[in-house]
Amino acid sequence: MIKSKFTKVLVLLLSLVLIMAAFTGCIKKKEENIDKKSEINESNKVGAIYPLEVEDDFGNKVTIEKEPLRIVSLAPSHTEILFAIGLGNRVVGVTNYCNYPEEAKSKEKVGDFFNVNVEKIIELAPDLVIQYGQGKEEVNKRLKEAGIKVLSYEPESIDDVINLIDELGKITNRQRAAKMTIVDMMAKRDFVLSVVSGKEKVKVFYELQAKPLMTAGPGSFIDELINLAGGENIAKDAKGKYPQFDLEQLIERNPDVYLTSKYGENKTVDSIKSRDGYENINAIKNDRVYILDPDIISRPGPRIVDGLELIARKIHPEAFK
Repeated sequence: MIKSKFTKVLVLLLSLVLIMAAFTGCIKKKEENIDKKSEINESNKVGAIYPLEVEDDFGNKVTIEKEPLRIVSLAPSHTEILFAIGLGNRVVGVTNYCNYPEEAKSKEKVGDFFNVNVEKIIELAPDLVIQYGQGKEEVNKRLKEAGIKVLSYEPESIDDVINLIDELGKITNRQRAAKMTIVDMMAKRDFVLSVVSGKEKVKVFYELQAKPLMTAGPGSFIDELINLAGGENIAKDAKGKYPQFDLEQLIERNPDVYLTSKYGENKTVDSIKSRDGYENINAIKNDRVYILDPDIISRPGPRIVDGLELIARKIHPEAFK
């Protein structure tokens, strides 16, 4: 009888212990979830202070009074940056050429680099407009008169892109997301550099357009990508970033790799190889002519490091096997 009572008490005590453990576990789990949720909520709010004084690439000083919640992007590369740092839901207007990521295609269109629809932008009531280059003076004036903040950026290297992502992260209070994007970019860049490290430089020509023949000269994005990818740009001493290039000079310098991209042209590898005078160029003879995606290799946004890898794989395919 006593043993039976003792057993019942023991079972009751064990049940209470299990209940308390489960209860404590639930509380701990709930606390962990709350902490995790708080961490997510705070992950991109690590110190932005408004009003924030900002100076863009052209010396324009702008005061950002509060966290921008409605943004118009006037460049595909800027659009890609904004989406990359988690601001897709704040982008209310983009250009006709903003096609990446897929969600960007559904945003309101406000024209393009050459023809900006100012009325449409004002109608969208953005807190901030980000454009590539200085933009048109009249457009800038009208936007500012409407009380819209305008910032202008023109990154010209991978480092410039990284700095811009960091800057936009601060302006929009998405610092941590910006840092994560930058880390990913630097990892991809460093991977490519390590793969081509020590490889012999390969002579490369990049065709911007055929008639007249134009290329990417010193200081251009393509020039930097070719150099980082283990190539030698045969137009490295040309005058200007995008100069004309003589056919005679092309044949004389004899590139081993011929790169180009499609910009609405009816261009194929065969059409390039069949051009008069091209038959003696090494790149033509050795079937090393490549047509690349212009959106990846020339947009100064997060995917520019993908462009670097793409070019490196064409210049040094053996290094990636």
